[in-house]
Amino acid sequence: MTPIEQQQLKGFTIKTLVMLTISTASIVASVMATYFELKTSINAVQTNQEAQTRVNEIRLNVLEGQIAVLQTEVAELKERR
Repeated sequence: MTPIEQQQLKGFTIKTLVMLTISTASIVASVMATYFELKTSINAVQTNQEAQTRVNEIRLNVLEGQIAVLQTEVAELKERR
């Protein structure tokens, strides 16, 4: 009687099926790990972009305020002439 690894099931040995299953599981694990790593990286980039957008909006509001003040000062200077 032969060991179970040498027995065939429709042309496939049990050893081949076990190796195929292990290889497939390894590939799936690698793909899933890469997917979750990329997903985390994308979320980090998105968070950084949102923060940068908020900072830019604040800077824009400050600049708009400064422009309003400067326009008022220019108008006052024109009136003095």
